[in-house]
Amino acid sequence: MTAIPVETAYGPARVYLHCAEEGTAVLMLGHGAGGGLGAKDLVEVTRAAQTAGVHVALVEQPYRVAGRRAPAPANQLDTAWLTVADELSERFDDLPFVFGGRSSGARVACRTAAAGQAVAVLCLAFPEHPPGKPEKTRQPELDAVEVPVLVVQGARDPFGRPAAGPHHEVVVVDGDHNLSADLESVSRAATEWLSRVLRPLA
Repeated sequence: MTAIPVETAYGPARVYLHCAEEGTAVLMLGHGAGGGLGAKDLVEVTRAAQTAGVHVALVEQPYRVAGRRAPAPANQLDTAWLTVADELSERFDDLPFVFGGRSSGARVACRTAAAGQAVAVLCLAFPEHPPGKPEKTRQPELDAVEVPVLVVQGARDPFGRPAAGPHHEVVVVDGDHNLSADLESVSRAATEWLSRVLRPLA
């Protein structure tokens, strides 16, 4: 594992690289709003992707590097994420990039997929709406993505469950928003999907 600082317009981000032996793609994963990169689903998917021959870059947003728990505004998150993606694309020349993350990180991945030229997006526990407020839907962020998307969602997630669509599929696993109740199913869903969406690019 290699830790790399990346300067962004909003302070330094930090990237933790977990490289596969012969990686055929790069999976960038972001953390949730108040959580870190040690979330069990992120750790599990990192391990699974590496085993499947995909380099993984765990991205710590500048506000977390600075020690703050309250998330930065969406435009700052997106800008910092794209800065990191640019830096990594120089390091992994010509490899396709998959954007992803859990909760807030999944939203960032969706919003930046087009600008960052991601070939696919992996969403762990996409927060469809704030708990108890289904009218405040974030579904348009998901629907706007035009590349393949996988959403892995807990069956009892208080943040709701996004609807599937032409470009995205939703896999429901046991558990709530932290997805830790059935990590094996999370890992299996991510691995099978990554191999499917990346096969045509090999």
